[in-house]
Amino acid sequence: MATVHLRIGDLVWGKLGRYPPWPGKVVSPPKDLKKPRGKKCHFVKFFGTEDHAWIKVEQLKPYHAHKEEMIKINKGKRFQQAVDAVEDFLKKAKGKDQNSEAKGDSKGKKTPNKPLKILEEDDEDLSALKDPSEKDLTDSDPEPSLNERLGAGPASGLQWESSPMKDDPHFHHFLLSQSEKPASSMEPISKRLKIIEEDTGSTSIQAADSTAINGSITPTDKRIGFLGLGLMGSGIVSNLLKMGHVVTVWNRTAEKVPHCNTQSQCDLFVQEGARLGRTPAEVASMCDITFSCVSDPKAARDLVMGPSGVLQGIRPGKCYIEMSTVDPETITELSQVITSRGGRFLEAPVAGSQQLSNDGMLVILAAGDRTVYEDCSSCFQAMGKTSFFLGEAGNAARMMLILNMVQGSFMATIAEGLTLAQATGQSQQTFLDILSQGQMASTFVDQKCQNILQGNFKPDYYLKHIQKDLRLAISMGDMANHPTPMAAAANEVYKRAKALDQSDNDISAVYRAYIH
Repeated sequence: MATVHLRIGDLVWGKLGRYPPWPGKVVSPPKDLKKPRGKKCHFVKFFGTEDHAWIKVEQLKPYHAHKEEMIKINKGKRFQQAVDAVEDFLKKAKGKDQNSEAKGDSKGKKTPNKPLKILEEDDEDLSALKDPSEKDLTDSDPEPSLNERLGAGPASGLQWESSPMKDDPHFHHFLLSQSEKPASSMEPISKRLKIIEEDTGSTSIQAADSTAINGSITPTDKRIGFLGLGLMGSGIVSNLLKMGHVVTVWNRTAEKVPHCNTQSQCDLFVQEGARLGRTPAEVASMCDITFSCVSDPKAARDLVMGPSGVLQGIRPGKCYIEMSTVDPETITELSQVITSRGGRFLEAPVAGSQQLSNDGMLVILAAGDRTVYEDCSSCFQAMGKTSFFLGEAGNAARMMLILNMVQGSFMATIAEGLTLAQATGQSQQTFLDILSQGQMASTFVDQKCQNILQGNFKPDYYLKHIQKDLRLAISMGDMANHPTPMAAAANEVYKRAKALDQSDNDISAVYRAYIH
């Protein structure tokens, strides 16, 4: 077997913490980014994401030699997309080589430029993948082969190092955004995150693809509290715990774990390492940062201002983050009462579903105290793929209601189309097949329509909650003297679905409003 020397341009499988190996490419690190001390490592860009990280050599394997092995053990959709991105990269590289060789021949050169070698799956030497324009790592820092460093035999016998990456403070995850604008306003976290500053003044943290990368998150040392363990909250808490955060949980009802008659959500998370708070006030007093994620404005107010509420546990410097989707007026009221006790307030509603919450792929919309936003960096990375800072408190609520208004109206229109197809003698499956090949194709449309055709309305986002969001969005439009006729029409369809006892089903159950 040929000796493998990893060089800039080589394709590899990189492993971070407990997450599965992910395809990447060895690249040059930014000039101002120092190489971690200690063990040998390479700077890797991961395919299918904009994520980069320092990876120890013990956590790297050659791409081609282990491709079939990795594809067999990893079946996720995002993983497959990443592998597809590698194949696209290889095709483009091969095309460039062919063009370069053709140009060399046309100029009559006796010795054309050496083409970039495209390796097959059984190739073992990846050094030919080096980009001629990039510096060879071995020129200035010769390293033994990966096998020599590991003391391993054949490539198939390489073993991953089992210790979790999060235990090594040197191996932070660097997210390199495509923006060229500086991030000076976010200096406390800019060493781990690049911030996109837009002309609107909003800020976006490009967070990790948690399917592959979140294992490198360095959790905050602040004590985290979480109130509300519903569809969204449960996934959020699970990811906070996985990333090493210290979390205290509380739920207003003893909701049972799905398909389990004896175990509550709180019990389940306590078994995973969470602590249990007896009341919202106790959680807020015990923790530095307390999150809340409940169903509606009334629940959000009661949680803070009700008996044994959060307000009783707020002290100067304590942080409270409202993640519930509520109206701007509720946010303003909560912000005022929290800050009146010396607390710090941030709203951070999330765009997504139960599945995205479980996968750590939510989109977080934050507004309020920017220093709280910065303090929650590791939390937002654990629970979501991206977070936006939108300015003063209330802005995130407004944006969230607009987004859910669009989603709810769209879902109602899709349901209307499916039932109209059936009423006119058209195949609903054919309608979906055509839709999935056009400009409106999306994972959302495909999943919701397939579930409808299968009669599966298990909640991923409650129908009663999207109807609440439509109602609040319409009210917001009235206050701004802005018409919302499409949302108003959709709202009536959801109200009919609720009357048909569909409240606790998925939003796609709006379909049933058209067939009864």
